[in-house]
Amino acid sequence: MQRKPYGNRGRAPKKPARGAVPTEERRVMVPRDNELIGIVANALGASKFRVVCSDHNERICAIPGRLKRQFWIKEGDMVLVKPWVVQGNEKGDIVYRYSIMDKESLKAKGFEIPTV
Repeated sequence: MQRKPYGNRGRAPKKPARGAVPTEERRVMVPRDNELIGIVANALGASKFRVVCSDHNERICAIPGRLKRQFWIKEGDMVLVKPWVVQGNEKGDIVYRYSIMDKESLKAKGFEIPTV
C-alpha cells in the first residue's frame, strides 16, 4: 500500500476553529402554509411543552418521535410549530428550533415574534 506524500492521510477533515465567523450566511427556515412561530413558555414533561404562538394562541406541543433526539428545547426557545388538523387551536407539533441568530433574521424579514 502506497502512502500519499501529503493530504490528511485518511484522517477526518479539520473542523473550523471555535468562534470562527462563517463566511456564508445560513438559510433560515421560514413558516410555510399553516406553520407558526412560537416561544416555549414551560416544559410539561414527556417531551411536551406549552408554547405561545404568533396567532396569540397557547398550544400544548409535542416533539415527534423522529425528532426527539435531534434538538434539545428549553424554556424561552423560539420554535416552529405545526398545529394539528384536529384540535389545531389547542395542540401541535414542534418541527424546528431556531437559534438566536435566526431570531434576528426572522425579525428583519417581518415575521411576528410572540412574547411570553
